[in-house]
Amino acid sequence: MKTNDIFNVLHNAVESKFLGKKISQREMADRLGISMRTYQDWRLGNSQPQAATAIFKMLGELDDDDLLRVAKKICSELKENK
Repeated sequence: MKTNDIFNVLHNAVESKFLGKKISQREMADRLGISMRTYQDWRLGNSQPQAATAIFKMLGELDDDDLLRVAKKICSELKENK
């Protein structure tokens, strides 16, 4: 799976969390603290965050429970540092 495919899967998963409410690329970019153009490039595969592939590979090494624990910890840290 290519990195842009992963971003598309994640975008759709976030939309599903909100009961299928469409989330614009601008809104998602704002949530991530990046420009809309950068987010569009990630989703189209024109560019990718430098560490994205390594991060996805590392996450892929974890079991489901560990993956969930790590994701929650990362999200918690990000919210605290906002």
